[in-house]
Amino acid sequence: MPTRASKPKPKKAPKDPVLFAKAIMENIIGEKWDRPKEAPERIKNPHAVAMSKLGAAKGGKARAESLTAKQRSKIAKKAAKARWGRVA
Repeated sequence: MPTRASKPKPKKAPKDPVLFAKAIMENIIGEKWDRPKEAPERIKNPHAVAMSKLGAAKGGKARAESLTAKQRSKIAKKAAKARWGRVA
C-alpha cells in the first residue's frame, strides 16, 4: 500500500485567468496545447549595420569635442541631480 509521501501532488491552478481557462480546456479535451513558436530571428541589412557602427563610434566623441566646459558641467550636474535626486 502506498504511503502518503509517495502520492503525487495535484497541480496548482494558474492564477492568470487566461492560463486557467486554457488548463480547463486541456483537461476537457484531453490533450496538451503547445506554445506558439517564436518568431524567426530578424535578419539585419549588413550595410545598415556597418553604417550604424561608423556613426556610433564617432557620435559621442564628436559631441564631447563640440561642447564647451560650461555645457559639459551643466549636463553633468543635470545627470547627478537625476541620479541622486530620488534618494531620500
